[in-house]
Amino acid sequence: MKLGMNMLLWGSHITSAHYPIFEKIKAAGFDGVEVPLFEGDVAHFTTIGKELARQGLGVTTVTCLGPESNPISPDAAVRQAGLERIQWALDCTASMNGELLAGPFHSALGVFSGNGPTTDELKHGVEVLRKAADHAEKTRVRLAIEYLNRFECYFVTTAKGMAALVDAVNHPWFRCMYDTFHAHIEEKSQGDAIATLGDRFIHVHLSENDRGTPGTGQVRWEETFKALHARDYDGWLTIEAFGRALPELAAATKVWRDLFPTADEVFQRGGQFIRSHWKSSRS
Repeated sequence: MKLGMNMLLWGSHITSAHYPIFEKIKAAGFDGVEVPLFEGDVAHFTTIGKELARQGLGVTTVTCLGPESNPISPDAAVRQAGLERIQWALDCTASMNGELLAGPFHSALGVFSGNGPTTDELKHGVEVLRKAADHAEKTRVRLAIEYLNRFECYFVTTAKGMAALVDAVNHPWFRCMYDTFHAHIEEKSQGDAIATLGDRFIHVHLSENDRGTPGTGQVRWEETFKALHARDYDGWLTIEAFGRALPELAAATKVWRDLFPTADEVFQRGGQFIRSHWKSSRS
């Protein structure tokens, strides 16, 4: 497996100011970082990618969409904006030689209708995501779409729903990912959820139930790792944690209190925990 660290812990836009953090993550034994894509252009991320390559770090990326670019909107112009936003993120990922683009870009984050997804919304989502997958194939960057818990979206909130969406899009460059935080809320069994996704998932976020340091909360880590081993999973295990230092992220993630002593503890202690338990659960 490859151990990754999501840079959202330090900001929503990565710049040269984050280069020293890359160095610390590398020194802690990580194989790569996950770069958030919310602003910037290909030229900017090409520069970031060169620095990551210089430091020997691999790259994955993550993005999400807002109401102005919602792929399941009844407004065709809004859906087109969503497609273009995903295409932009794919181009930025490719500029860093990134392996995949992760995130819940199936619908707008934090937007609710008061009901579950309609037939039209499912149709719109599949159409946009299939076109996005065509662009993914051109850029050679895989899509790893993420299901969220029911407090963050309504379009797809379970492994069963995600498996159905991947099958409906039916494109080799459109796959999904698994996130322990959302599964802890929505699934009866994390092992069963991973089995339900089967060979559809290509990426994993390791996030504690309170968004703090992995291994300090209630997530069923042993069950999770054993289920991943059962699938012979050998891809990225990326830590995702959130703090309240950045107001724009704290508001989106509903983090109002300190969940860990320092950011360094998250990747240092969290990385040690993951490596140790990943190895011990292989039996």
